[in-house]
Amino acid sequence: MKYNKIPASIFFIASILLLLNACNNGTEHKTKTNINKDTTVKDNPIKEEKLPLRKAPVININDTLANKYIVLCIKDSAATSDRIAAKLGAIYGVKLAAIIKKNGLKVTGAPMAWYKSQKAPYFFEAGLPVDKKPGKLPAGVTIKQIVTDSVVVAHFYGPHDLTVQAYTALQDWLKDHKKKLIHPPYEIYIDDPLDKNGKLKDPYKVQTDIVFTWQ
Repeated sequence: MKYNKIPASIFFIASILLLLNACNNGTEHKTKTNINKDTTVKDNPIKEEKLPLRKAPVININDTLANKYIVLCIKDSAATSDRIAAKLGAIYGVKLAAIIKKNGLKVTGAPMAWYKSQKAPYFFEAGLPVDKKPGKLPAGVTIKQIVTDSVVVAHFYGPHDLTVQAYTALQDWLKDHKKKLIHPPYEIYIDDPLDKNGKLKDPYKVQTDIVFTWQ
C-alpha cells in the first residue's frame, strides 16, 4: 500500500472530520416522529417527517500487503463520541508533534488509529508513523511495529459515521475467503479533510483506509 505524505496541517485538521462520529453505531434514522404530549394518538394521528436519505459511501476493497511502519502511539479515551476529535487533535498536533520535533524524527505516513470499543466510554490508540525509534520514549508513549503482513483494505470515501459499512464489508470478505483476523483493525487517514482555504471538503472525496490483517 502506498500512502500520501502527511499534509503540514493534518495534525489538527484531521481530527475535525476523521472520527467525529467514527464510533457511531452507524444506525440511520429514516423517519422522525413528533408527538405532542398534551394530545392523544387516537385524535391526532402521528405524522412522520421523512429525512433526506444520504448517498451511500464508496468502498473499494483491496487485498494487498501492509507497508512496514514504526508508529509512535498514545492511548486515550473519551466519554462521548464528540470528544474523540478533540482528543485526537491533541495527540497528533501537540503531544506527538512535540516528541517528533524534540527527537528529530520524520513523519513517514498518514495518521493512524486503533479503536477498542464501539460504545461509551471509547478507548483508542492514536499514532503517527516515523522514520526511527526515538532514543527514549516518554511516559505514556509506545511503539507499534507494522510489518509486511497480508491485509485487506477498505478504501472508504464518505461521512465517517458510515465507516461501519466498511468494517462490515471487510468482515464479509474474511468470511467469504475463509480467512481470519489476526490483529486489531486500524484506520489510516489518507486525505486532509480541509481544502487550501480551510473549508471542509466533500466527504465523498476524502479517503480513509480501514485495514484488516489476515491469515
